[in-house]
Amino acid sequence: MGAKGEALAKQFEAKAQEAATVLEKLSDADWKKVTEAEKWSVGVTAHHLAGSYERVPDIATGLAAGQSFGNFTRKILDERNAQHAKDFASCTKEETLALHRKGAAKAASVVRGFSDEQLEKKGVLFTDAPPMTVEQLIMGALITPHRRTLRQHPEDGRQVISGRDSPAAAPEAFKRHAGRGSAVRKPPRD
Repeated sequence: MGAKGEALAKQFEAKAQEAATVLEKLSDADWKKVTEAEKWSVGVTAHHLAGSYERVPDIATGLAAGQSFGNFTRKILDERNAQHAKDFASCTKEETLALHRKGAAKAASVVRGFSDEQLEKKGVLFTDAPPMTVEQLIMGALITPHRRTLRQHPEDGRQVISGRDSPAAAPEAFKRHAGRGSAVRKPPRD
């Protein structure tokens, strides 16, 4: 364990807890609202974020170990994400929150266990994108999505899940895909 890993884990834990608190407060109507960015429901978007907590630590561990990810492109990731949205279209808030909590504990533990040297390890995750460090992956896929997603509502200051375009346009709904980080591009619109 290194100092950076501990600091990143604490930062992630705070953001994951903040997200869980907001998700718990969503009404059934808000859970079913459709996001502008991906055209997914808030529930599917929340489930995707929670699922990333399970997958990203494994990917980061592989990257730190110098693992090759083959011919993995951002297009392939977008296709898998679209399939996930279909597969979990009727996910419940309860199952998503359980996945969120379980995955957040795993992600924090894995991140906390990285040495400073491992966090600086650079590798190719996507063949159609520049190499990235383990720390960049963690920031882009685990920590930064929360920073961009959880915002203060401009009118009354309450914490909301909102979009990058206008927090006031759809307070209480994911307008922006919560799991997008700097390492992943936005899929093309139909």
